[in-house]
Amino acid sequence: MKNLKTTYMGIELDNPIILGACNIANDIDELKKAQENGVGAIVFKSLFEEQVQLERLQMEEKLTQYDNIHAQMITTHPNIKFSDTEKHLVKLRKAKEKLSVPIIASLNAVHEESWLEYAKELAQTGVDGLELNLYRVPLDFNIESSVIEDYQINIVKQIKEKISLPVSVKLSSDYTNLLGFIKKMDEVGVNGLVLFNALFQPDIDISSVKHKRDYNLSREGEYRKSLRYSGLLYGNIQADVCSSRGIFTGNEVVKHILSGSTCVQMVSAVYKNGLEQIAVAKNQLSEWMDEKGYDSIADFRGKLAQKNLPADSIVYKRAQYVDLLMSSDNIFGD
Repeated sequence: MKNLKTTYMGIELDNPIILGACNIANDIDELKKAQENGVGAIVFKSLFEEQVQLERLQMEEKLTQYDNIHAQMITTHPNIKFSDTEKHLVKLRKAKEKLSVPIIASLNAVHEESWLEYAKELAQTGVDGLELNLYRVPLDFNIESSVIEDYQINIVKQIKEKISLPVSVKLSSDYTNLLGFIKKMDEVGVNGLVLFNALFQPDIDISSVKHKRDYNLSREGEYRKSLRYSGLLYGNIQADVCSSRGIFTGNEVVKHILSGSTCVQMVSAVYKNGLEQIAVAKNQLSEWMDEKGYDSIADFRGKLAQKNLPADSIVYKRAQYVDLLMSSDNIFGD
């Protein structure tokens, strides 16, 4: 097999295929299976601030349930179970102890103090890196986009100052000027950028006339925006780019590396096809490299990024869209 090694956020990976954050992390045996199938690294399931706050409210209720004691009580000890947050940290430590592949913790918080507190707690578990999920749905019509962006940049800057671990940021594609925002993230020292987050979107069941909640699994081929921005960012920022969303095969891994990505994350591909899909994609990547005569990932990474194309290339520009419309009569053939 070809040399598939790559370096992401300063972490050496055996290959560029990462298992993204998902519920699979709840089962250590499944994570071992991912390792057996040759995964390059694992992003552990996210710790959500909402999960933590809910747990605290439930604990406060239990702590006060015996405030007004009476003679008929059989106990005066609150029925407090082991903290869900601590369970998460324990699972993370065990995963790091039992697995040889790099483990990256994941955090999704809301308030500034929560970001800092839990980032430090996650860093103390011995993981190799930390992924921050900057997931925010603006609900105030009067907040300027710059206010939201400056707040998020400041959060990342503070976390970088507080912990020594390499830090990546997983972004949505909904920023006004994504390149400008990423450049600012790069300037505060972020080590990696994951493009893009598959955010939850609401849906409605018209039979019951109620909202419904479904897993937002990506579809095959839903990677082209990640491909575009990987190609635009390559050579223009210090941080590594990890592509995500809709990457199912080794051929799609090849495409993103050609555009400039250091690595990719898979989640939906594993849910739909099993953890064996990691090995399948890894073999496809190796076979393609063998066919093209490449000995290492470095030999072709960024080969088709904007930086390495002719100056008049329109591949990553709006002009390509206009060109497609002008030839639309031929899209489906004669």
